[in-house]
Amino acid sequence: MNLKLKIWRQKNANDKGAFESYDVSDVSPDMSFLEMLDVLNEDLSRDGKDPVHFDHDCREGICGMCSLYINGKPHGPKDAVTTCQLHMRSFKDGDIIVIEPWRASAFPVHKDLVVDRSSFDRIIQAGGYVNVNTGGVPDANEIAIPKTIADQAMDAAQCIGCGACVAACKNASAMLFTAAKVSQLALLPQGQTERHTRVERMVAQMEEEGFGNCTNTGACSAVCPKEIGQEHIARLNREYIGAKAASDNV
Repeated sequence: MNLKLKIWRQKNANDKGAFESYDVSDVSPDMSFLEMLDVLNEDLSRDGKDPVHFDHDCREGICGMCSLYINGKPHGPKDAVTTCQLHMRSFKDGDIIVIEPWRASAFPVHKDLVVDRSSFDRIIQAGGYVNVNTGGVPDANEIAIPKTIADQAMDAAQCIGCGACVAACKNASAMLFTAAKVSQLALLPQGQTERHTRVERMVAQMEEEGFGNCTNTGACSAVCPKEIGQEHIARLNREYIGAKAASDNV
């Protein structure tokens, strides 16, 4: 395939930035999207031009590093896949593909398509942990947990922190991310020790980072590559109300 790419180029966080157009030829439909960008960067480097900077690591849909807004949708046109799992067979010869970074004040652009998502790290540091001694791997089998609860916790724990939920939300809300991290611990017995302080601290940190309020439109779940559902946001709200009620009664 021969494609035209319109890619956001930005030298640094203070640069205004703009779209630049590039032509790529002989793109195999079996290439991943990131492999196609690799080919473009090889051509740019060969011509002595600055390659397009973008985040990536595992390229297996696990690490959450890849974060591209492709043709107006986080991670591109396919559902339940990350950018690195997107293949060029999802496009047609002659297509124009617009590629942007995540757009959110809490995710400032470092360069080109690379954004700073350390705000997510600070939300986790605020309360996404347990203080109890959980023992070794075999010890987990000593605590009986109903399968339905274990499944719900695992569903929440699938969150890879890619930030697609924030990019899709018109308010740039991090509710789905925060809810997933709160939910996976609130459901399990190991997470009960800090249950109330955890949700209060993580929500407070989320607000401090500048993320917006939840729109209740469900756009976050619609683009989540791990298909994390709205029920976790509902659980976060219940946990938060419960924590506030408990602190008021102390």
